[in-house]
Amino acid sequence: MIIWGIFWGAVLGSWFGGYGDFGPFVGGILGFFAGLSLRWAIRSAIRTELQAHATKATAQPTRAPQAAAVAEDRPEAAAPVPQGPVPHAPPSPPTPSDNPRDADDAFWTGELTSQGLPRVPSVAPAAAPVAARMDAPDAPAALAESRKTTTQPAQPNPVELAVLAAKNWLLGGNTIVRVGLVILFIGLSFLARYAASAGLLPVEFRLAAVAAVGIALLGVGFRKRTDKPGFALALQGGGVAVMYLTVFAAFRLYGLLPPLWAFGLMIAVCAASCALALLQDSRALAVAAFAGGFAAPILLSTGQGSHVGLFSYYTLLNLAILFIAHKRSWRVLNVVGFVATFGVATAWGALKYVPDHYASTQPFLAGFVLIYLFTAILYARNTPTKLGKTVDSMLVFGTPLVGFGLQAGLVQPFELGAAFSALAFAAVYLLTATMLARRAQASWRLLTECFIAIGVGFATLAVPLALDAQWTSAVWALEGAGAFWVGMRQARWMPRAFGLVLQVVAMLAFMGGVDGGGLQVSPLPLANPAFLGAMLIALPALLLAWWLRQPLPHSGSAWAQGYARVEVLLPNPAYLYGFVFWCLAWWLEITRSVPATEANQWPVPVFSGRVAELLGMLAVVLSAALSMVLGLRTRWAVATWPARATIGVLALGFVAQVVDGHRVLTTPAWAVWPIVLALHGWMLWQTDRWQAAGAEGPSAHSAPRFGWFHAATAWLVTLLLADCLWSGIGKAELWRTSWAGVVLLVSAIAVLMLLALWAGRGNQPAARAALPWPLNPHAEAYYWLAALPLAVLVFGGALLAAVHSSGHTAPLPYIPLLNPTDLTLALALGGLVFWRRVLLAALPPPVRSGGVTGRHALVALALLAFIVINTVWLRVAHHFFGVRWDASALFNSFVVQTGYAILWTLLALTMMVLAHRRAQRPLWLVGACLLGVVVVKLLLIDLSNAGGAERIIAFIAVGVLMLVVGYFAPLPPKLTPKLPPKAAAPAEPAAPPLAPSQPETLP
Repeated sequence: MIIWGIFWGAVLGSWFGGYGDFGPFVGGILGFFAGLSLRWAIRSAIRTELQAHATKATAQPTRAPQAAAVAEDRPEAAAPVPQGPVPHAPPSPPTPSDNPRDADDAFWTGELTSQGLPRVPSVAPAAAPVAARMDAPDAPAALAESRKTTTQPAQPNPVELAVLAAKNWLLGGNTIVRVGLVILFIGLSFLARYAASAGLLPVEFRLAAVAAVGIALLGVGFRKRTDKPGFALALQGGGVAVMYLTVFAAFRLYGLLPPLWAFGLMIAVCAASCALALLQDSRALAVAAFAGGFAAPILLSTGQGSHVGLFSYYTLLNLAILFIAHKRSWRVLNVVGFVATFGVATAWGALKYVPDHYASTQPFLAGFVLIYLFTAILYARNTPTKLGKTVDSMLVFGTPLVGFGLQAGLVQPFELGAAFSALAFAAVYLLTATMLARRAQASWRLLTECFIAIGVGFATLAVPLALDAQWTSAVWALEGAGAFWVGMRQARWMPRAFGLVLQVVAMLAFMGGVDGGGLQVSPLPLANPAFLGAMLIALPALLLAWWLRQPLPHSGSAWAQGYARVEVLLPNPAYLYGFVFWCLAWWLEITRSVPATEANQWPVPVFSGRVAELLGMLAVVLSAALSMVLGLRTRWAVATWPARATIGVLALGFVAQVVDGHRVLTTPAWAVWPIVLALHGWMLWQTDRWQAAGAEGPSAHSAPRFGWFHAATAWLVTLLLADCLWSGIGKAELWRTSWAGVVLLVSAIAVLMLLALWAGRGNQPAARAALPWPLNPHAEAYYWLAALPLAVLVFGGALLAAVHSSGHTAPLPYIPLLNPTDLTLALALGGLVFWRRVLLAALPPPVRSGGVTGRHALVALALLAFIVINTVWLRVAHHFFGVRWDASALFNSFVVQTGYAILWTLLALTMMVLAHRRAQRPLWLVGACLLGVVVVKLLLIDLSNAGGAERIIAFIAVGVLMLVVGYFAPLPPKLTPKLPPKAAAPAEPAAPPLAPSQPETLP
């Protein structure tokens, strides 16, 4: 968790420009603390769970640690004493985690075992034998009592831990001695102040007296090291502190010692106290000695010293810590050295470093990093547990984090300095991991994996530091595929998850580096960052999709099972993700520009906008065809899916072409469109074969599911033909004549009739089964789904042509009913009626086709026919009576109005006669309504033509026709519903004949 926090913090810091070149360092520090806090929470939960399980276990006798003053510094002197009789229970040897020496490391709770569990210092003994527990008469009562009284302690936060550490030092062990030392220091300071204010003794004598007290404390403490070790170590620690303070006061406060002498004396005190600590195996004394040693240069600094001398001195101290780490497992000493070394180095770098110091500081920084790298290894070696080697997280992860942050500041003036530094860190940690892996010991596994993670993280971080976003994304994608492959081979889920995350990060990095305007400038075809970057994201993604076709093995842990549930959902999205980036790579190559040959000029695109659009469309369709071939040969279902999206790509290509003002018949569109349509048709065929074979299960056999692709293809072909006609009409300059509407409407009618005649053969199941592909099984898609928009187009086109077309089709003369306009309108009505008859004969009827096959469609067709007939008279009036083709002129013409009156009356007569013969009362009523409209029109419009012959003709003709209607077509009677014949009543037996003497009576 900490390495992830460091890595992502450094990446985010490098992207955030607020801190310059120190952005990765600052981000890494924040990520370190974020990971540390997350790990703290997780370990607290794990520790609580472990303690809960321990509470629920069988009753075990407890033992109390021996109350000895030497429990801190001499752990081997503290032997556990069991409470209560434990028969047949041999004492269990203490484990490293049972060592009371770990109390000094209570504040530094950052250790892990090789299985990732926290080191929980425990004084619980091994469980007693079963016989001993069962024989104890009070065992059940003790068990019940322990369960009642056992409570789960709350996990302290870092502040509470610090207070607890100070409390343990003061009150743990020999409290009286430690309190006495504190009071003694206070008293000596008061004595020195009083003597100085009173002028009783010279300053040299006072300092010598204080130094003598320190030496006396050291001597007495060393002499009593055997009899009273706790008391002795406390005295020696106080003596070391007194000696350090005496030298500091002599140099800084009174100026009695030159800097070199003072520095030498502090080194001597540090060396002597370190020797005493090793001799007595005292960690506390060693910490005091090295704390003073690291503080000496700071306390004695005059601001004029050399950084070479400072870092040389720190190198010697760190080598001494490394030597002690080889002999002792004193983590707190390692932490003191680490914090002091890198803290002082960071402060000096921020305040004093200039690029001229690089050569004299780089070796020291490298040395510090290597020293604490090997210190972490030695600590793990010397601190084994039952679960493996212990990992000091601060040294393992803090060293590379802080070290690389300082390194980035050193190499800031150098180009690619940070990138090469990251590669150097990666090489060091990966080489160290390799050396540890060769030991072939399971106990080193966690530390080895930590070093591998650090090395991989630095190798990953080197990429964005050296390359631009596109190359960075490519390298990360390849690295993610490699990590996934390793996890797949080793049946481990974490490398696989890391590989998948890197794929997403690579995609984000690439998209962030792509020019928003689509301008990719490079003189090299196919070997430019844009194309290779996208292609190197696509290929690993396709490879991952191939690996994920089958469920991959894992360790079986809860985390692994949760990951596996997510992993099984990824094969199809991974393939589609890779296919999209494959197509994007070719699009970026097609839209590439080459640098300008002269200054102050824009880059020159390799292909023009129109050609680039066509080539991009061709590239996508070819890619989908290749994917289809791959899917067919490998029986890989998802590889056939891109073929279904080509119709959308073709539609977008056509729309883009129309928006840009280009036509299908222009070059090179006339060559590209046949190719893409042929490829699209081949993919439709292969998709239907794939579905017919049941490659995606029985649910995929439903023809309507894929019939939309066939219908959309028919629409696209119709639009392409219309575009060709549009170009032809424009070149022939027919837009100002009626030929334009005639040609477009006839083309739409032809396509509708073609679909009705060709696909209508399959409107019966038996007939459809005998037809070839694509009518079997998609006949309905063509005569219903594809034809419906065309029928609406024909209906609307006929309506517009009837109203707006004047009938001028030069060089042909205008002949009523036989001119191109009227014939086209009649053909439109016939085509719509024929298509509707095909739908009526379909079994089963298409879904939602009731609106076309019902009465509403008949009413719409009748209205269209009525409008067509009326406009025929308008064109006759325009051509033969000289009425101007204008709405106002036509409306105000009495010739037109008279013709309408006669025409509507004839139409009404025809409807009413037919209704009378067929006994269709509704149709007769419609005719009657039309007659009523004629009468109203005569009274409101025609009557205003005073003295005109048209009025006379209109009234006479309408009157005569109405008489004819009344004679030949009276209102049909209402149809009475035929009642079904009643069932014959059962025959009753005949009554016997009456006797002659008895008269017939009625009841």
